[in-house]
Amino acid sequence: MTPLKLGLIGAGRISGAYADVLGHCDDVEIIGVADVDLAAAQVLADRLGSAAYGSHEELAERAQPEAVLICTPPNTHADISLDLVARGIHVMCEKPLALSPPEAVKMLEGAEGNGVVLTMASKFRYVQDVVRARSVVQSGVLGEIILLENTFASRVDMASRLNSQSAISGGGVLIDNGTHSVDVVRYFLGPIAEVMAVEGKRAQDLAVEDTAQIFLRGVDGARATIDLSWSLDKERPWYLEIYGSERTIQV
Repeated sequence: MTPLKLGLIGAGRISGAYADVLGHCDDVEIIGVADVDLAAAQVLADRLGSAAYGSHEELAERAQPEAVLICTPPNTHADISLDLVARGIHVMCEKPLALSPPEAVKMLEGAEGNGVVLTMASKFRYVQDVVRARSVVQSGVLGEIILLENTFASRVDMASRLNSQSAISGGGVLIDNGTHSVDVVRYFLGPIAEVMAVEGKRAQDLAVEDTAQIFLRGVDGARATIDLSWSLDKERPWYLEIYGSERTIQV
């Protein structure tokens, strides 16, 4: 199988983390790195033995990737994705996928209309312990699943981070960490019938929520609760608990 010709869009911290892994993947060839800061793109491209470009358009036209990984700020995701899928390029986009549901729907419709794949980078479905936990759930040994609890809560100073600027990120901890949480719930419970989100007290001087809870009910009646916070640490040794009528599993 020939390696997938992959382009990286964005040369910041997240791209660097991907580079650590992708540089060792035999089935992927990084053919270009693009960033509006060409110097940053060049640094990452040199590390990967690839080429640097000053825009995603230049990368698409000159390198002709089969797929791209978008690691730019969330407020750029929609425009970049729509341009790339229109060129027939597959897209994996960092979370959150977009700033609003209408933007996300437009992105997905664009990909479908051009016959390419568009997906959000959701890592927890590929974490070994989560995969093992799902296999235990599917075996039926826990009995009937009644409740899933997920906690992503730790003290992080978000004052100077882009994740807490709503014009860039679309919101606070709910859209930032919560995208992973909701994906985990769907991974275990399947389609969701009801959702309610409640904001907690703002402990940091931010224009967005720093603590929130989400309550969900699956179509089969199983419930889920999600605790999200940048301002409190629940100090639990696990972040995922699944309660069945017979047994419980903790990850």
